[in-house]
Amino acid sequence: MLYFQLVIMAGTVLLAYYFECTDTFQVHIQGFFCQDGDLMKPYPGTEEESFITPLVLYCVLAATPTAIIFIGEISMYFIKSTRESLIAQEKTILTGECCYLNPLLRRIIRFIGVFAFGLFATDIFVNAGQVVTGHLTPYFLTVCKPNYTSTDCRAHHQFINNGNICTGDMEVIEKARRSFPSKHAALSIYSALYATMYITSTIKTKSSRLAKPVLCLGTLCTAFLTGLNRVSEYRNHCSDVIAGFILGTAVALFLGMCVVHNFKGTQGSPSKPKPEDPRGVPLMAFPRIESPLETLSAQV
Repeated sequence: MLYFQLVIMAGTVLLAYYFECTDTFQVHIQGFFCQDGDLMKPYPGTEEESFITPLVLYCVLAATPTAIIFIGEISMYFIKSTRESLIAQEKTILTGECCYLNPLLRRIIRFIGVFAFGLFATDIFVNAGQVVTGHLTPYFLTVCKPNYTSTDCRAHHQFINNGNICTGDMEVIEKARRSFPSKHAALSIYSALYATMYITSTIKTKSSRLAKPVLCLGTLCTAFLTGLNRVSEYRNHCSDVIAGFILGTAVALFLGMCVVHNFKGTQGSPSKPKPEDPRGVPLMAFPRIESPLETLSAQV
């Protein structure tokens, strides 16, 4: 099973690479109106000129949940009662007596591995949506620089479904056709929600009652602000950001509930009580009244 999971992970990373770094998948050429005001926003510059650059975004997305998982698992492992339950649960249920693996290491690999898979899967879904729809960014006409003297553009209500009418930089125009859904919004909300589910469902200590809400709200607020930044810089439409939030949330919820079993913590499952023999249970239970003689004997 381990080798099979590694093959799936490698295939996911490879597919994400083809979407990101190659032109294997061509973007759909979507038509537009030359006088569409929604596509005439000023060009905000390259992604590296954004307030949240791709390098900063990817580093924060990868480092924040990883650090939370490391700190959380190591902290929980040092609690004696939790460590004893964790060792017994992981050894007997997950690894077996034949191939015992350190429970702490196994749990860290499990949570981080699922997180990394979901991150690449979210990136694949986003790129697939952008390639299929070819939705135009708010600054598309600014970088497209269509020939307004042509017959098509002189008609105010003429729908143009021809990419050759653009006279701008083709590389910039290609990126301006990848707006739906917003990649920044999808990846940020996925990372924040995954970390939130881990914090709330796995860390079970009394001293974390205030720290858990602060961490969860902080990560979710950061993801929300990332989406707002994309809209304020005219890099995405509001609908693009909302779709990205929905996509990232769906992937995080699916992995959290179905893949890692809702992040069941380190506590072992309680043993089921043995069913009582129905022959020894009375049909009706009467209250027991203590007699004065029993009270007197107990005092003596």
